[in-house]
Amino acid sequence: MSNIEQLAHRFPDDFTFGVATAAYQIEGAAHEDGRKPSIWDAFSKMPGRVYRQHSGDVACDHYHRWESDLDLIKSLGVDAYRFSIAWPRVLPDGRGKINDKGLDFYDRLIDGLKERELSVYPTLYHWDLPIGLAGHGGWTTRDTAEAFAEYTEVVVKRLGDRMDALATMNEPWCICYLSHLLGIHAPGETNIDAAMAAVHVMNLAHGMGVQAARAVNPSLPMGIVLNVQSIYPASSRPEDLAAAERSFLFNNDVFMSPIFRGEYHEEILSNFSDKLPIQDGDLEIISQPLDWWGMNYYNPIKVQDDPSPESSYPKTQTINVTDNAERTDIGWEIYEDGLHHVLEQLYERYTLPPCYITENGVCYNDEPTNGVVDDQKRIAYLEKHLAVSAKVIEAGIPLRGYFLWSLMDNFEWAEGYRMRFGIVHVNYETQQRTIKNSGYWYRRLIEAHHGTNQSSKLEEA
Repeated sequence: MSNIEQLAHRFPDDFTFGVATAAYQIEGAAHEDGRKPSIWDAFSKMPGRVYRQHSGDVACDHYHRWESDLDLIKSLGVDAYRFSIAWPRVLPDGRGKINDKGLDFYDRLIDGLKERELSVYPTLYHWDLPIGLAGHGGWTTRDTAEAFAEYTEVVVKRLGDRMDALATMNEPWCICYLSHLLGIHAPGETNIDAAMAAVHVMNLAHGMGVQAARAVNPSLPMGIVLNVQSIYPASSRPEDLAAAERSFLFNNDVFMSPIFRGEYHEEILSNFSDKLPIQDGDLEIISQPLDWWGMNYYNPIKVQDDPSPESSYPKTQTINVTDNAERTDIGWEIYEDGLHHVLEQLYERYTLPPCYITENGVCYNDEPTNGVVDDQKRIAYLEKHLAVSAKVIEAGIPLRGYFLWSLMDNFEWAEGYRMRFGIVHVNYETQQRTIKNSGYWYRRLIEAHHGTNQSSKLEEA
């Protein structure tokens, strides 16, 4: 039996293999059919914010090429497609008037997936906030949580009958910290008050969104996608162990505890209660029972205590996890065991529903040679991380599926188009798609898994 067959045999028969994308990163057509700008449309046009002021104006032109892109997805042999719905296509001002042409696009897309027998896993919010809402305070104000609930209702009424599962939002950590504390992502804030206000408003929006979706379609499986951090202490010194715990609370628990326990940790409250705009009843709304949750994993971190007086909470310094760290082309350390480490930690700490790995993948900027993209490093990365995913299941953690990031090379946020995560290469001048060798490898894995399923069913018969 080959290595790929051995790996495929380690996954249960009903395990879901998919690919993932996000609207602003692939759709393009930023000014067509009633869509109005998002905060990323504005941010990408500001000098110095995005590499060479690249933007999602055209991206992968998926808005016009969706049918051939769905054929491409089908050709990869996957079971499911995870994508996001662009809020500014559906409600261009964030609230109020519905843009039917925007909903029509997602109607066609979802029908196209169903025709190809692909499962539908949309995300309502993947960072493209309508710019009109930014003018009212964006994610730092409760109005946006209420607007998100209205948007959710509109989408589920029109599209929810054909969804296999729905996520409220993607990676609130990035929206709160990269966007409002570190200034790397739109809207480019560098303010702890804004970041912590966004933490609570996003948690609240998630809860309101779940309520709104279930009011329309009670049977729709609801979840959220979190990029929880896999955190290691730099040493066994008490100071470093405490630093790792503070980092866990600040990066993970600030979302996990409200969503899955209906509370904020006392240490978070002692440090940030004046910055979290909590009102009576909020935590009951936030902690709606979920049917599933998604975890995005790329790399771990190792932290040590930072005792300097000017250091702010969580008072840590980040160092390499391993001494001779292998890094990707975007500079992220590779350490596949971090995936198991964080899932084990989370299922020990919280009562959680089944999980999907909703994003995992790697940036290598290989280009075609004679029409072939031989991205062996990506194959090695995927093989290691999928082997750890199988180990997670064998350890008894309810992992139900794996969505590879990404289907195709695309707009990589502040990095523009210079970083490539796809298993399909995109020539941005011609929009030609070329399946990389990693894409063919993934297809062989899934074919081996499906073959296993068929064999076992034949044996049962």
